[in-house]
Amino acid sequence: MGDAFSNEDKQLLVELRAHIEAELAEIDQLLQETEADSAPVALDQQSVGRLARMDAMQVQAMAQAAQTRRQGRRQGLLFALRRMDDGEYLDCQACGEEIGAGRLRADPTFHLCVRCAR
Repeated sequence: MGDAFSNEDKQLLVELRAHIEAELAEIDQLLQETEADSAPVALDQQSVGRLARMDAMQVQAMAQAAQTRRQGRRQGLLFALRRMDDGEYLDCQACGEEIGAGRLRADPTFHLCVRCAR
């Protein structure tokens, strides 16, 4: 964080970095814990009945969808950290104006100001 940032901006960046890093740790833990749920379902009808297999396939599909959402969120958070490291985090990527602190607190992955997001 260079001298270009005010003390208020530096404090906001520290707060948001801590929030992002905590969320990344939580996502990484969830990805590890639920990895087995998205594994392929065995098709052996002798050991598992048709309804149980269909139920397992539904659980698998829901787990895969959750994994995909978590991976997307993870990528957004990593992008936000890169923008912080590059000194561009507080600025809208479209117009260059400052993104409001409230907007970034609501979702630290936002990279557009309210006007450009419309």
